[in-house]
Amino acid sequence: MKRPLTTLFLAAAALLQLSCAIVVREPEAEHEHGAAAASTVAVLPPVTKATCVMHATAGNETVKGVVKFTQAEGGVMIEARIEGLKPGLHGFHVHEWGDLDCLDGMCTGGHFNPTAEAHGGPDASIRHAGDLGNLEADASGVAVYKRLDTRLKLNGPDGILGRGLVIHANPDDFTTQPTGNAGARLATGVIGSAKP
Repeated sequence: MKRPLTTLFLAAAALLQLSCAIVVREPEAEHEHGAAAASTVAVLPPVTKATCVMHATAGNETVKGVVKFTQAEGGVMIEARIEGLKPGLHGFHVHEWGDLDCLDGMCTGGHFNPTAEAHGGPDASIRHAGDLGNLEADASGVAVYKRLDTRLKLNGPDGILGRGLVIHANPDDFTTQPTGNAGARLATGVIGSAKP
């Protein structure tokens, strides 16, 4: 009778030891799996080109175009061609959010301003990073813009990728805080990475 109890006791002890071994090894296995997973994460190279397709807001269906951003020596080259504007000047800004889920363009938030500075012109020493100045539309409603911006960044926490881009109804006066009195939003877009 003693032998079956001893056998049963030894079997129970072995199971207990096995379960303890499993509990001890499980976190190690998770750690090894996590380390392996972390080592396979790809580090992407910095973006050197970005593009933004502009979409008209409600009531401004004629406004459309494309804006391109290219990393260059000394800053970011911005090139734009926009159609369907009223002749004259139109405020042109990078805004906080790449959110186009509203008809009036207000989902893009305020001007992109990671350094918390006052609004100003594109060449001012104090300005929002997103202050790009004005587009000037000709008599046919076409605006062409080409400018090297020394403040913009494509990459990093202060980069413009994923941010909104806005064309306004009125000129930016470079003075009125915090918007330049540029008025309603005629077109919005999201800045995305482009093929190098």
